[in-house]
Amino acid sequence: MASDVTEIGARPAQPAEAPQRPRPMRPHRLRFLVIYGTLAAALAAAVVGVVVLAGEGDNGSPAWSLWKPSGGGIGAAQQIVAHVAPRYRLANGDQLVNVLARPPSVTQGRQTIPLQIVAVRGTNGRFGEVAELSPTDSIMYVLCGLGESCSIATGKPSVARGELVRREILELALYTFKYVPGIDSVLALMPPPGPKKPALVVYLRKSDVAGELGKPLDHFLRPTVPQASAIAERLREVHVIDTVVTPRAFNGIGLTTTPTGESLLVLAPRRASKGATTP
Repeated sequence: MASDVTEIGARPAQPAEAPQRPRPMRPHRLRFLVIYGTLAAALAAAVVGVVVLAGEGDNGSPAWSLWKPSGGGIGAAQQIVAHVAPRYRLANGDQLVNVLARPPSVTQGRQTIPLQIVAVRGTNGRFGEVAELSPTDSIMYVLCGLGESCSIATGKPSVARGELVRREILELALYTFKYVPGIDSVLALMPPPGPKKPALVVYLRKSDVAGELGKPLDHFLRPTVPQASAIAERLREVHVIDTVVTPRAFNGIGLTTTPTGESLLVLAPRRASKGATTP
């Protein structure tokens, strides 16, 4: 018995278990984590790049506009009308004017006559400017009222409304020159400002708006369209309208035919001031 006790007491104590060390990460698992992290970073950078490029032009510069038409010719011009015209409203909410896009032409009775030449008569009675027109290099916008007859403007003409109509013509022309390939001239026909007065025609060439095409659209025209009563507060817009569009607004005094048979639209300078009323 004593020997048993002695043996038990003399038995050396068992050493405590050492804490387990964390397993070292296997080399291939570490490589996978590095690869996945790199791919995630690349994906995030690509998404950011797409967002940035969406707001830039093809050469990395700021986009000229947030919207643009597709295709070309009359189809693109009709898209421009659908984008621009509904944004111009009267105080009662009605659309300011209806807008039609078509090749250069006039309607006499039931006959549509293509316009082949436009001539601007100078102050001395001679033609100071003559240019050929064709469906491939010119677009015509017809602006008219929304009543029973497109030739009759709805509402009362005013100076402010005239300025707003010219703003709309400027926007239509800028989109056309910027995005419709091959277009060098835009004609915009408006109803006459009053009974027995000639129709008003804005005749713009691409060279007339070269400066405006070189900078983003919102540099000259804000994205929101003002009411006619508030357009005078847009000093920069009014300046562009009065220096670009108003000098190119003419009285349409008739359609004639050249000795070789081409149809010729004759325009004459307006004698009225820039504040003349228009629909």
